[in-house]
Amino acid sequence: MTTPMEFASLTSVSDRIRLGALTSAQLTQAMLDRIAALDPIYRSFTTVLADRAIMRAEQADAEIARGQWRGPLHGVPIAVKDLCNTVFAPTGAGTKLFRDWIPGHNATVVDRLEQAGAVILGKLSMTEGAYTSHHPDNPGPLNPWGRDHWVGSSSTGSGVATAAGLCYGALGSDTGGSIRFPSATCGLTGIKPTWGRVSRYGVFPLAASLDHVGPMARSAADCAALLGVIAGLDAHDPTTLPDEVPNYLGSIGDSIRGLTIGIDQSFINDEIDPQVVAAVAAAEQVLINLGARIRDIAMPPTTRLIQGWIPFCSVETALAHRETYPKHRDQYGPDLAALIEQGLAVTGPELGAIYHERLAFSGALKTVFEAVDLILVPTMPVPIPSLTRMGEYGKDPTVLERILRFTAPFDFSGSPTITLPSGIDTAGLPLSLQLVGRHNAEDLLCRAGHAFQSVTDWHKRRPPLAN
Repeated sequence: MTTPMEFASLTSVSDRIRLGALTSAQLTQAMLDRIAALDPIYRSFTTVLADRAIMRAEQADAEIARGQWRGPLHGVPIAVKDLCNTVFAPTGAGTKLFRDWIPGHNATVVDRLEQAGAVILGKLSMTEGAYTSHHPDNPGPLNPWGRDHWVGSSSTGSGVATAAGLCYGALGSDTGGSIRFPSATCGLTGIKPTWGRVSRYGVFPLAASLDHVGPMARSAADCAALLGVIAGLDAHDPTTLPDEVPNYLGSIGDSIRGLTIGIDQSFINDEIDPQVVAAVAAAEQVLINLGARIRDIAMPPTTRLIQGWIPFCSVETALAHRETYPKHRDQYGPDLAALIEQGLAVTGPELGAIYHERLAFSGALKTVFEAVDLILVPTMPVPIPSLTRMGEYGKDPTVLERILRFTAPFDFSGSPTITLPSGIDTAGLPLSLQLVGRHNAEDLLCRAGHAFQSVTDWHKRRPPLAN
């Protein structure tokens, strides 16, 4: 079956633009037309930059015609989450308070996308302040796989726009799972890089020591193209890592034969939905067939760590909002306000206990990686919940802890992960898995993800409602 252009991979349209088979201006206009037709339904964009995008596309076409090709993003239409500062568009971060705010500088990741010649179509919707829910004044995006099903949080617009064929990739952020959840619920590939691998300068924080910025796209190769541009040391962000950024695309086709992948069967099976378990088991066999070796491991304990995610996040969120809360309390939605209030009430000993739990988990996980190259886990413990079920979950104070089981620990440790579509459930919705690596192993994650996707087609499935 021929893939429509709007659902083609980023790397394939990049090749066509570079070779002159397609112009960036043509492709950008087609995307803008599709956004105009479909986004009133899906609500993934907060701002569409039509005139600017066409201008950037025409500039890209002129440069490429002169032989000045800048790389795999040159002329490709993408979009960015609305917590990335942009001097050419408001940066609201899902809030009411900052809805019309124009920053004085771009986020570093935005500058790097622009320098690479990417065409930024606009800013993407997100939950308020990158926490769990949208501000009451901002109706959230709808999932093109099923409009009555959860889109994840908080990079909701990034997931929906990419899945619906409204852009070829997007930037998201992840503090407890916010790249991985929307990637999972929208049938996408997403990379949460090592903490510090990608600059957070000019990115609105939820919890600074947990926040990660990374790509969401249709394939591991597409994510590799995006990550290769945004990763690297940044003088504006002293937490960025000085390590050289590999050519992620250059080695993506290398074999994974001999790679050792660790699995803790009790960690990924106990109290996990059977459909999720079956999809991970099938993926395990695919990886074995590709030449990987499976090794039994024991994951470090995570229960207390996950229980500490909300209070730890709340303290750093309160710090991030200290200039505007409680001064502008009336501008805040109930969930973000409650999180900040919780953060203001956490005591020093309580915070210290969570911090020491974080150190213990991170150290123990490092020891696990002495014996394996990657770890295989699900992304979520259940298939994609309906919005009705999510509402029921909201009455259960422990549900967020259960949802965070396979995501939050790796935000605490700063470990890189790649989320991959891995099946379709009985409701026709995507299932997903994660591969987790040691720090700075994004090249290996891209390679393993690409190998998996070279013999499976889950990442090529299209949401039926967006066709």
